[in-house]
Amino acid sequence: MSANKTTPPVKAVFLDRDGVVNVDHGYVSRPADFFFAHGAVEGMRLFQNAGYQLIVITNQSGIARGFFTEQEYKVLTAHMQDELARAGVHLRGIFHCPHLPDAVVNDYRKDCDCRKPSPGMILRAAQEHGLDLSQSILVGDKDSDIAAGRAAGVRTCYLVAVDPTVVPRESDADGVFSSLQAVASHLFPIV
Repeated sequence: MSANKTTPPVKAVFLDRDGVVNVDHGYVSRPADFFFAHGAVEGMRLFQNAGYQLIVITNQSGIARGFFTEQEYKVLTAHMQDELARAGVHLRGIFHCPHLPDAVVNDYRKDCDCRKPSPGMILRAAQEHGLDLSQSILVGDKDSDIAAGRAAGVRTCYLVAVDPTVVPRESDADGVFSSLQAVASHLFPIV
């Protein structure tokens, strides 16, 4: 008789891009303007080493607003992936929403299910990569990130705030930290 082996659940950490992965200084669209947030790379490495798949989920309304193109977004995304790969960090997936209901660019004028706080990007990532949302974590910098995680059924949702003392009291986050590294260090303390 063979032993009944069960496959362990595939867990992920869903990361908002602007404000969690990189410094958010408004519609970042060029590699020259892209800087990793303090503790972001280290935090991703800690999650990766703990067995989490890294998934970026990002609203990119700058495309719909005409501030930059989809191609410019792709160039910046490739730059981010290359920099992370050099640091030993591998992203399992990157999902973005370029839509706005009142977009300036007609092709992106849409009321969609992928723009956070809607859970569409998370649900698509879970389906494409076989992720167990009940074992997963979301880290965002806005309440809309937390709301998307809750709507998708993500187990735990954390907020990153440069100054955790100014977070709105009504936040539904499970915790507030100063960086992605602080979140990961809280979850995986070094003994």
